Amino acid sequence: MTERSIERRQEILDAAVRVFARKGFHAARVGDIAEEAGVAHGLLYHYFASKDEVLETIFREAWAELLEAFRIASETDEPAPEQLRKVCAILLRTWGHSPELVTVLVREIARSGELVNRLEDVQEAFRVVERIVARGQQRGEFRPDLDPRLTATIVYGALEEILTSWVLGALPDEIAAAERAVVDVVVGGLAQAPAAVRS
Repeated sequence: MTERSIERRQEILDAAVRVFARKGFHAARVGDIAEEAGVAHGLLYHYFASKDEVLETIFREAWAELLEAFRIASETDEPAPEQLRKVCAILLRTWGHSPELVTVLVREIARSGELVNRLEDVQEAFRVVERIVARGQQRGEFRPDLDPRLTATIVYGALEEILTSWVLGALPDEIAAAERAVVDVVVGGLAQAPAAVRS
């Protein structure tokens, strides 16, 4: 692909994100994407076979970028609590700079049957968090009585629910406050001894 072709392909993907976020995937037409991108209708088919392939590409490329950022955060020499804080921040801050992309990922992928087809990709995010938790337990930074996989599910579930609430307008999109709350609750809970159970 020439440099111009790469740029044009990205322009089409960016336009598709805006159209899908505004109209929804099912209501959007290929012509809407072409018009938004400022290209001829037929040119879109030069890069993508269908509207479904456009959505698939948006997910695959955006998720690969997020996973790479997660991996970088998890492979530093920093303490596990700081690594976990960074992973939470990466996901939540995506809303700040790419709200339309998050809207598409949440509304069209996470809340549809498509998620089943993307399970391996999503599970890799869980595995990154799981490795951070397990490493923190080995180093004595996190309490040892929690299952790393279950903990990773809880962490990721909290982050996804916050993003979904922002997409639906059910929660004020105060990114810094959400980041602090998740870190305080999750990292604080992992670091503290379990509370005594009352009989």
